Amino acid sequence: MFVFKNAWKSVIRNKGRNILIAIIVAIIAAAATIGLSIRQSANTARETGLENTSVTGQISVDRSKLINASSTSSSSSSGSQPDFSAIREALSDKELSLSDYQKYAKLSSVSSSYYTETTSLAETDSFQPVSTTSSSSSSSSSSSGSSDSNAQQPGGGMGGGMESTTSSGDFQLVGFSSDEAVKNASNGSFTMTSGEVFDYTTSSDKQVIISKSLADFNNLKVGSTITVASATDSSKTYSLKVVGIYKNTTESSTSTGGPGGGSTANDAANAIYTSVSTLKALGLDASSKVTTTDSSGNSTSSAAAQISYTYVFNDESSFKSFKTQAKKAGLSSDYTVSSADVEEYESSLIPLNNLSQFALTLLLIVLGVGAVVLIVLSLFNVRERKYEVGVLTAMGVKKSKVAAQFAIELLIVTMIGLGIGAVAGAATSVPVSNQLLASQVAQQESETSSQQAQFGRGAAGPGTSSGSSSSSSSSSSGTGSGTQAAAPTQGNGGGQFGAQAVDYVSSVNSTVSLSMVGQLILIGLGLTLLSALVGVIFVMRYEPLQILADRS
Repeated sequence: MFVFKNAWKSVIRNKGRNILIAIIVAIIAAAATIGLSIRQSANTARETGLENTSVTGQISVDRSKLINASSTSSSSSSGSQPDFSAIREALSDKELSLSDYQKYAKLSSVSSSYYTETTSLAETDSFQPVSTTSSSSSSSSSSSGSSDSNAQQPGGGMGGGMESTTSSGDFQLVGFSSDEAVKNASNGSFTMTSGEVFDYTTSSDKQVIISKSLADFNNLKVGSTITVASATDSSKTYSLKVVGIYKNTTESSTSTGGPGGGSTANDAANAIYTSVSTLKALGLDASSKVTTTDSSGNSTSSAAAQISYTYVFNDESSFKSFKTQAKKAGLSSDYTVSSADVEEYESSLIPLNNLSQFALTLLLIVLGVGAVVLIVLSLFNVRERKYEVGVLTAMGVKKSKVAAQFAIELLIVTMIGLGIGAVAGAATSVPVSNQLLASQVAQQESETSSQQAQFGRGAAGPGTSSGSSSSSSSSSSGTGSGTQAAAPTQGNGGGQFGAQAVDYVSSVNSTVSLSMVGQLILIGLGLTLLSALVGVIFVMRYEPLQILADRS
C-alpha cells in the first residue's frame, strides 16, 4: 500500500513531467486507434464482406495445367519446340456436358443455377445484321459446309473454357434456361420496349426477342418473322418469330463488326435471345453436332452451341464448400471452380488493403518513436530523483519496491494518456480513415485509367465498362458489414473483351470494438514495461549510502 500511495503522490507532485508523458501516450494511442480500426475494417471486409451476399460460380477447364503437363511430357529437351499436336489433344474434348453441369447443381451448397447456350447464325437477304459496311463477315458468303477460320473465344463464364467450335457468323443466338439467366445476360441488363420475353417450354419454341437497333435496322415489329441461316451451311435456314423487342440498358461501345473488322456477331445489337428449348428444337443446342470444313478441306465435328453454366450460392462460405463437394462428386483436377463475384470483390478491396498496410507501417513507426521518447523521459525522471531513491532505500525500503513505485507512476500516467488518446482516436478514426481511403481509391483509379489509356483497355466490348474503374459509396464496417462489388458480366461467347469496371470499397465505418480496446491496453502495458525497465535497472544499481554521501 505504501508503494501505491507514494506513487500517486509523486504523480500529483510532478504535474509538468507527467502531463508531457500523458500527451505523448495520448498521441500514440490516437494513432494506434486509427491504425487498428483501419486494419480491423480491412480484415472484416475480407472475411465477412460476402457473408450474407449471394455469389455466383463457374466450372472451367484449367488450361494452364493441361498445357504445362502436356508440354513437360512431350518435350524431349530443354528449349525444344513444343509438340503442338500433343497440346491440342490435351485440350480437346474437355467441355462438360449439360448433364455434368446439372449433376453438380444438385450439391447441397448450391442455392440455384442457370445457364445459357450460344451459337452463331448467318444473315439472309431478308434479315441483315446492324452493320456500317456493305459486306458481311458471315460464313454464308462462303461455299456450303465451309467455316470461318477465326473461332470465337469464350467469355469468362464459359463452362468448358474451350475455344468455340462455331463460326463467327453475323448473329449470336443465345438460349436462356430461366428468367434468372435472362437477368444476367452476357450483354448486360435490358428493358422491353414492346412485346414480352418468351417462356421456356416447348410451346414457345422458335420465339425470340431482338434488340431495338436490330428491329429498326430491318424495319421489324412484334409479330414479325425473321429468317436466318446456318453459320456453316448457307442453304439451311431457320424461321423465328419476334415476340418482343428490347433495349440494352448500356449501349455497347464496340464498333459494329467488332475489333479489327471482325464478326458483326460481336455487336450486342445483333444478339438474338430465345430459350434453350428453341435451340434444341432447331438442332443448335450443345448436345447437337455440326460439321465444319477448313480451307484445307479437313472436316471436324463439334458441338453446335457453347454452354455457360452458372451456380448461385447464398454466401462465400457456400461457394467454398461447393469447391470441396464438387471434387468429391467426381470433378476432375483438370477443372477449376471460380467465382467472378469473389474475384471482383477482392479487387474492390485493393485500396483498403493498401491503406491497411500503410496503417500497420505507420503504427510501428509511431510505437517505435513513442517508446524511445518514453524511455528517455523515464531515464531523466529516475536520474532527477536519485536522492529520493537514496533516502527511501536508506530508510529500509527495498529496491524492488522503489522500482515498483516508479513503474506504477508511469503506468498511472500511461493509462490516463491511453484513455484520452483512445477517445480522441475513436472520434476521429472514421473521418480520418475515409479521407485516407479516398486518397487510396483516387490513386488506384488514376493508375487504372492510365493503364487503360496506355494499353487501350477502355475499348470495352458489349456488357463491359468502357471507361476507367469507378468507385462506389459502399462501406465496410468494423462490426462485420461489408459490401459486394458489382457482379461482373457473364461472358458467354460474345467476343467480349476489355477492362471490367470495379466498384472499390471507398468508405469504412471503423468502430472501436472490445478486441481493439484489449489491443490498446496491451500497447499501453508494453510501453510502460519497456520504459519502466530503464528506471528499474538504474534503481537497482544505485547504492543509497553513496548517493547520500555524494549529496553531502
